[in-house]
Amino acid sequence: MKERYRFIIIFIITFLAGSSFAEDSKTYKDRFSNGLAEDKYQFLTFTIENDFFGGGTDQQYTNGFRFTYFDMGGEPSFIGKIMDEAVPHFEIDETTAAYYSFGQNLYTPDVITTRIPDPNDRPYASFLYGSAGLSNVSGNHIDDLELTLGIVGPLALGEEVQESVHHLFDLDDPAGWDYQLENEPAVILSWQRKWPEVVFSDLDILHFRASPHVGVSLGNVYTYAATGLTIQLTPKQYKWQSQPLRVRPALPGSGFFAVPESKFAWSLFAGVEGRAIGRNIFLDGNTFRDSPSVDKNYFVADANTGISMTYGKTQISYTLNWRSKEFHDQNEASVFGVVSIGRRF
Repeated sequence: MKERYRFIIIFIITFLAGSSFAEDSKTYKDRFSNGLAEDKYQFLTFTIENDFFGGGTDQQYTNGFRFTYFDMGGEPSFIGKIMDEAVPHFEIDETTAAYYSFGQNLYTPDVITTRIPDPNDRPYASFLYGSAGLSNVSGNHIDDLELTLGIVGPLALGEEVQESVHHLFDLDDPAGWDYQLENEPAVILSWQRKWPEVVFSDLDILHFRASPHVGVSLGNVYTYAATGLTIQLTPKQYKWQSQPLRVRPALPGSGFFAVPESKFAWSLFAGVEGRAIGRNIFLDGNTFRDSPSVDKNYFVADANTGISMTYGKTQISYTLNWRSKEFHDQNEASVFGVVSIGRRF
């Protein structure tokens, strides 16, 4: 597995080294606006991440799902306007899209059949949340600003969800949820900037782009800084496709696609991201009370590759994600798969 992702990274570096920067006096915002005319789309996307889809395991970051409504023509919410006022250099204009999400993440140790978990392994934890965000195209970059509010602990219903699913599919009973993190309100403010086409080129009937990004998340659940790069290959005719939507922390993607009705399109993508971690409640434990915890690694890397298939207003995507070890005693890196289904309105 490590060799596979090492090859992906080498490929990215080699390709970019041999590519020339595209010569185009128009900004990305100009090209994007001209390519879509005045279309204002809405998207409803369901994303599920599970280690069974990737490594065939049931441990660490074991499951996450996220429903997102993305509205290109909608009026930003009251929360969105507050974020706009509070964050410098973020301006709401005609390109601003508003989005709203609801999701849940589940975390378990390697062995889930023992009633008393290994104190040197990741604690049981669940996270139930809602998010409101804004996405804005400006010049040659896209800014995303997102506020997440939720709950960590038993009220997040992780035990009930995992036990129900395991009972339904006759899987091992997760026995250690009595030792999960305690209830704690959750707040995260996230900002991300992506340069969608720092390098781009039309290769006959294909379109290639390379998109670096940076980001910061602050809160009692996550505090980290991130930077990375995504490359993408699409048909030239249907190049206005983003990477699929993911569950944070992850490489960026909005789930946007502009493919005409009754037309088929595809997208191939791969990316890498490095994160400097200040806080991860799922490893550090509760903020204001004693709880299970482990010694986290302060630097974590992700690498992924995937494919999206689109027919008209519907898109389905699969992403395979490798994540480096997140704490000192973790036995091996995590591998999980991501399935995303989007519908345009």
